[in-house]
Amino acid sequence: MRAQKKASILIKMANHKSSIKRIRQTENRRLENKYYARTTRNAVKKLRTTTEKASAEAQYPEVAAMLDKLAKKNVIHQNKASNLKSKLSLYINTLA
Repeated sequence: MRAQKKASILIKMANHKSSIKRIRQTENRRLENKYYARTTRNAVKKLRTTTEKASAEAQYPEVAAMLDKLAKKNVIHQNKASNLKSKLSLYINTLA
């Protein structure tokens, strides 16, 4: 089986046009999902390190929306998004 080096990843040579297109689409989606997942994780970390309640309450709706979007696109599981939102809201409630 022949393989071709492209964009620092190993791609197996496809036999059909549709397979080549599918490989291309999958790679693009993977990179986009990776970007949005990393951005959301950074936002969650930023919220968890916040010590001011007003600031945390202002950030929470944005972070919750990001988690919901990731769950809707099946980047993360719906239960994981719900668990994260629950833990974040508990954290915000404990802030003085």
